[in-house]
Amino acid sequence: MDSFDNFRRIIKRLRAEDGCPWDREQTHGSLKAPVIEEAAEVISGINIYDETGNPENLKEELGDLLLLIVMQAQIAEEEGIFTIDDVISGITEKMIRRHPHVFGDTKVNDSREVLDNWEEIKKLEKAGKEDDRPYLAGAFDEAGDLIERARRRKGL
Repeated sequence: MDSFDNFRRIIKRLRAEDGCPWDREQTHGSLKAPVIEEAAEVISGINIYDETGNPENLKEELGDLLLLIVMQAQIAEEEGIFTIDDVISGITEKMIRRHPHVFGDTKVNDSREVLDNWEEIKKLEKAGKEDDRPYLAGAFDEAGDLIERARRRKGL
């Protein structure tokens, strides 16, 4: 058993009927604030690494963020909407699609061309799909509120 499969089993066990009451109570919505907090702590870990060269904090914070990602996927699996394997498959396909200079025959000369291609591919992918901008605007507002609450809780 690899470490990721073991971790998935642990999260599933925490959410089981005889698991942890707090973990069982979590929903996609209840985990919004922790996702924002852990993302900020990852940034802090990057800053610590950049200044000190010590990767331990970054490693820990990435683990905490991964916990929340796997927890969200476990909740989704319980709801019958998708699994962590679906998440991984989706991002794998996206990376292959958005890197035709690596996985296809597109030629690029520099990172600017990579970014230009990426944006063009994104536009094509989003064509005909629901416009997420109204939701995104609200998400940024909500994230700002959650960040402010986290700052107060941490005494910053």
